Amino acid sequence: MARAVVERTKLRSLATRSAKRQPQKSTTQRPAASSAQNRAEVKDEKAPANSEQQPGFKGYIESVREILRMPATTADPNIPTKRVTAEYCAERYTTPPKNVTMLTRDFIGDSLYNPSYGYFSKQALIFSPKKGYDFARFRDSADFLKTIGRQYEEIERELDDIRSIPRQLWHTPTEILKPWYGYSVAQHIVRQHKADQSGKPGGGSPLTVYEMGGGNGTLMMNILDHIRECEPEIYSRMEYNLVEISPKLAKQQASQQSRKHVVPHANVNIINQSIFDWNTTEDRPCFFVAMEVIDNFAHDVVRFDYETGEPYQAFVRVYDDGEFEEYYEPVSDPLIRNYLGVRNSLVSPQHRSAALPPAFYRRIRSQLPLAPNLSKPEFLPTKAFEFCKILGRYFPRHRLVLSDFYKLPDTLPGAVGAPVVQTRFNGSMVPCETYLVQPGWFDIFFPTDFELLRRIYDVECSRSVHTQPGELTRSRVCTQREFAIENAALAQTRTRSGENPMLDFYENNKFLLS
Repeated sequence: MARAVVERTKLRSLATRSAKRQPQKSTTQRPAASSAQNRAEVKDEKAPANSEQQPGFKGYIESVREILRMPATTADPNIPTKRVTAEYCAERYTTPPKNVTMLTRDFIGDSLYNPSYGYFSKQALIFSPKKGYDFARFRDSADFLKTIGRQYEEIERELDDIRSIPRQLWHTPTEILKPWYGYSVAQHIVRQHKADQSGKPGGGSPLTVYEMGGGNGTLMMNILDHIRECEPEIYSRMEYNLVEISPKLAKQQASQQSRKHVVPHANVNIINQSIFDWNTTEDRPCFFVAMEVIDNFAHDVVRFDYETGEPYQAFVRVYDDGEFEEYYEPVSDPLIRNYLGVRNSLVSPQHRSAALPPAFYRRIRSQLPLAPNLSKPEFLPTKAFEFCKILGRYFPRHRLVLSDFYKLPDTLPGAVGAPVVQTRFNGSMVPCETYLVQPGWFDIFFPTDFELLRRIYDVECSRSVHTQPGELTRSRVCTQREFAIENAALAQTRTRSGENPMLDFYENNKFLLS
């Protein structure tokens, strides 16, 4: 195994830190550097071998550099060596694992999706009003928000009364703008479907829809209701498939059909599995819908060597006492390597990573005493990248309808592409400054670089068997407002003042459409 690489500035603890670790709280991040027992390597070829003979301050600095290059001669038997994945933990663990090591994406994925203790298994609840709002009754958008706020407070009080754990309640445009938000998605799908099937014998192929991560099932019901009402001929031949990783949410989605005053839809399939376990090819033309899902896709973390630009992948060690430690090795993971290769092919060398400064700056920095030898961390959307591969391989004739955040407040400081990590405490949302937190108790969600995602999606889906050689899939990015103007019944969401939540809310959302 390659030796862990850590920053020079963190290695000062080598001379002072005791061989015995002192227990800390499980939510406290260890220093990025490994302890004296870790085999650390710092690249610096400029220090002379006999630096202790050099006089003055320069000699002192070179002596320190020489010490920093010395690997530890003893291995700490308490350092976890068992490497696991999120999939392994889902099958084997009913409580968060200890004495293990895993890639950052596996740590985040396990924290969010483990069926026994993951955040989405035990913590998250989606705010869902019993019925849609009559927007014409509200004076303006502020009046509408006050109503939502009061309903939020009522639900949170109920949660506090009946549960001892601090569940987090969150909302989506699908829920607070229902049914009109779902109707706008349905309108987009129907329009594209008609254009695709125009002139084909017998009306062309039936409409087939796949939705991933359907939450409470509200979007599914709104889409089906709208098509049944406005396009009965298309509805009579359509099929709707909802792919849901959570058994709890899959049951809730199925129960939507049996609610009072609901006319059930017979053309629905609830598929309780992860999209990352999908292995069946859908050869029919179809639409793939993913609304507010990919922000919770796990990411990897890399840092780059300042002198060579070589990437290093992050791992998380989980000790017996529940303490966490992050460390780095040269990239060997195939998914990380593949992602970096595709990204590098799409952007110019000077724009490949915002974490890696220009070469001239790195050369100057390398001359500074005790300067860090690695760049700041960068979070890579490797699971979103894998999702694009799955779409291209198993849904070769799909059209994509994807929406999510492109910017977020309160992201982790000091990193590129960092997530928001937060939990609910005493009725308030509390942001954190590290992702190394107790699995299952914190929401971890990321902003999406939509322009980069679009280019990666086009490349991966252009490898489809239905794509001609040299032909690229063409997708486009638009804002929430632009999508609403194209597809929504805006008169239905306009307040008395003329303000329109469908246009004005969720300004940090974008769509990727193909």
